[in-house]
Amino acid sequence: MSINTTSLIHSRRGRYLIYPAAAVVLIQTLAAHAFLLSAYNGFQLNDPLIPKAEIHHGGPPRDGIPAIDKPGFIKAGRVDYLQGEDRVLGIVRHGVAKAYPIKILNYHEIVNDDINAEPIVVTYCPLCGTGVAFSAVAAGEARSFGVSGLLYNSDVLLYDRQTESLWSQILGQAISGPLKGERLRRIALAHTTWADWRNRHGDTLVLSQHTGYRRDYSRDPYAGYENNGKIIFPVKRVDPRYHPKERVIGLEIDGRYKVYPFVELARTPAAVSDTFAGRSIRIVFDAKHRTGRVVDADGNEIPSIIAYWFAWIAFHPDTEVYRPAN
Repeated sequence: MSINTTSLIHSRRGRYLIYPAAAVVLIQTLAAHAFLLSAYNGFQLNDPLIPKAEIHHGGPPRDGIPAIDKPGFIKAGRVDYLQGEDRVLGIVRHGVAKAYPIKILNYHEIVNDDINAEPIVVTYCPLCGTGVAFSAVAAGEARSFGVSGLLYNSDVLLYDRQTESLWSQILGQAISGPLKGERLRRIALAHTTWADWRNRHGDTLVLSQHTGYRRDYSRDPYAGYENNGKIIFPVKRVDPRYHPKERVIGLEIDGRYKVYPFVELARTPAAVSDTFAGRSIRIVFDAKHRTGRVVDADGNEIPSIIAYWFAWIAFHPDTEVYRPAN
């Protein structure tokens, strides 16, 4: 089997930049075609929930993108490496607010953390623009997660180190391994600007740049990616109704799916009332900070996902799509 090594390297250059120490090794591996001999990074894929042919190698080897296992945090007033427009993922849990800058997550994709002794995992897929947080308890036991180096619908596949089961980030489900079929419980997560999060949570803790790894977090390895229409890795379905990188708020309730494109929400009042899956909900959209959240009739936040349109529709082709009545 032949492979155009040069074109493959350049098409995935952004992902190679995030682990510079392994870049030379990976290029040598590609040149030797050993890359193809271990297409699944050593993971056993016996009867996965998704077709093997739809699981793709993303470039890095297993743990080539290193998860952060011992995160350090600093107070908001000491943060000098974030500008107001920089993106962060934010969590408030057990009275504690934490922010995880995207400029750090671009290089790590997973943070194994805990808040008041509750184990959580914060995940980010730069290719799909998706930040998702979960309780790190699966099948009754706390788990720690790593980056498999594999993708499904261009979305990161995590793996838990205890069983080496593979997990889809967007599905929140194990697709192979001993825990196949198990689901992780989502935690409400904000995907917004640093200025917005700091204004709402002045006492927030912020993930430190002292991660234990030598990375230039000021450099964006995916610069320009979110503004072009290119999808680097294969996806199951492409839908031209919106730009592939249009940001959307995706919602799942009782096995039903609905998506709220930012471009549609921008045509409405700041809060949109809707009824979905028999529940009254409100979508609170902030055009200035390019963010939004979903709350129920009592004002409680319902976990949702901010994603690129192409990613949401690839996973949920039968999703309902919100459009304002006018």
